[in-house]
Amino acid sequence: MDKIAVLEGGTSPEREISLRSGEAIAKALREKGYEVIELDPADYSDFYSLISKLRTERISIVFIGLHGGTGENGELQAALSLAGFKYTGSGPKACTLTMDKYVSKLMALDEGIPAPEYILMREDLLNDYQDPIDFSAIEAKLGLPIIVKPNDSGSSVGISIVDKLFELKDAVKLALTYSDSVLLEQYIPGKELTATVLDGKALPLIEIRPLNGWYDFNNKYSKGHSEYLCPAPVEESVSQLIQLYAERLWKIFGLKGYARIDFRYDGNKPYFLEVNTLPGMTDLSLTPMAAKAVGINFPELVDKIVSLAKK
Repeated sequence: MDKIAVLEGGTSPEREISLRSGEAIAKALREKGYEVIELDPADYSDFYSLISKLRTERISIVFIGLHGGTGENGELQAALSLAGFKYTGSGPKACTLTMDKYVSKLMALDEGIPAPEYILMREDLLNDYQDPIDFSAIEAKLGLPIIVKPNDSGSSVGISIVDKLFELKDAVKLALTYSDSVLLEQYIPGKELTATVLDGKALPLIEIRPLNGWYDFNNKYSKGHSEYLCPAPVEESVSQLIQLYAERLWKIFGLKGYARIDFRYDGNKPYFLEVNTLPGMTDLSLTPMAAKAVGINFPELVDKIVSLAKK
């Protein structure tokens, strides 16, 4: 039986969620009979030290339970690839492309997949704006409310919904604390839908319904703060179209193993939002929920992900 290292924690703002994912993954792997060790990359000074530990432990496969930062942006995947390790999830190129929300949006649009209107800010360009009228061009393009998000972060960290233009400056400043660039996006009213893709095949959609407000970090990771409907209650034709988009995006980005792809649906058409190459694997996470809808329990899911890493 393979010896597996589960990487969890890390140094990104999503560290606490990663620790929860890693704990659940390790438990499920042990239930399946694997020898498992849990490692936190934050305990190692660099990738070289971490890889030395993996070699010392004679690890067969690395299960990446990290979220965000160097664990999801392709840097870790590149280091593991160069060191000759097999690991779960997508490779460095796919991770790099999808971690950048602006780049992934451009690629989706180029393939004819709708996405919200946007403005990218690579630095804080609002310092000189002193009057709400100065924001008129932004409002003319995106309307109100405006979604303000770090361009390369996840778990809804640093995201704001701006209802009034005078709130935009503070929202951009907040997002810039998590990223070097900020994406302003048109708000798409309607349903929040997500499609997990496992080995290139889209699983049943999930609709996310926060009980209060929007699907922010608190509603995402606090039990009882959101409802999840799986399969999502949308027309079959809409469900099939979003699954088709998800599978096309899988191929466009060169994804591998498993991923989660998020959409908004306004009652007319779906809009692509972003890709999560290392989706959450906690007791509230959506990927295990989608797998369960097709009869795959959590230990079976992690076992399947390990088997895909061997290919």
